[in-house]
Amino acid sequence: MKAGLMLVVLVLVVMLIAVGLVGVGGYNSMVSKAQVVDQSWAQVQNVYQRRADLIPNLVATVSGAANFEKSTLTEITTARASVGQVKLDPNAAPNDPAKLAEFQKAQQQLSGALSRLLVVAERYPDLKATANFRDLQAQLEGTENRITVERQKFNEAVMTYNTSVKTFPNVMLAGMFGFQTKPYFAAEAGAEKPPRVQFDFGGKVSPEK
Repeated sequence: MKAGLMLVVLVLVVMLIAVGLVGVGGYNSMVSKAQVVDQSWAQVQNVYQRRADLIPNLVATVSGAANFEKSTLTEITTARASVGQVKLDPNAAPNDPAKLAEFQKAQQQLSGALSRLLVVAERYPDLKATANFRDLQAQLEGTENRITVERQKFNEAVMTYNTSVKTFPNVMLAGMFGFQTKPYFAAEAGAEKPPRVQFDFGGKVSPEK
C-alpha cells in the first residue's frame, strides 16, 4: 500500500515537472518570437525614417527649379508632417490594429505625395539633369524597395509569433502572461498594379484610370 502511494506521488511529480518544462519552453518560445517581431518593427521604422529624412533635401532641391508647382511641395510637406503626428513606439510592435492602420494610412499618403512630386519633376529637364536630384531620386527608390522588404519581413515575423500564441499549449499561457496577437501590415489596394500617369493636352499630370 505504501509502495503504491509512493509510486502515485512519483508519477504526479514527474507529470508536474513535465508540465513545468513544457510551460517554460512555451513561454521562452513566445518571448523569443515577440522579440523578433519587435526587431522587425524597428527595421520598418528605420526605413520609413530614412525616407522622411530624405524628403527635406528633395523639397529644397526641386523648389529651386523655376516655376515649380508650389501646391506639389505643400502637399508633400503636409503629408510628411502628418506622418510625424502618428506616435508609435519605434522599439515595440503595436498591439492595436487601429493604431497600425493609422500609421499605414499616413505613410501611404506620404508615398502618394512623393510619387506625384517625382512625376511632376519629369516636366523639368534642367532639374532632372542635376546630380543632386538624380542622387536623391535613386536614394528614394532604394528606400521604397527597402520599405517593401522590411514590411514583408515584419508580417512574416508576426505570422510566426501569432501562430505560436494561438497554438496549444502556448495558448493556455499567452493570456496569463500578457502575450497578445499582433496586427499585420495590410496589402495596399491596387499594389499589384503600378500607377500609370498620362499628360492631358493642357500639360497637367493625372493618374490614368
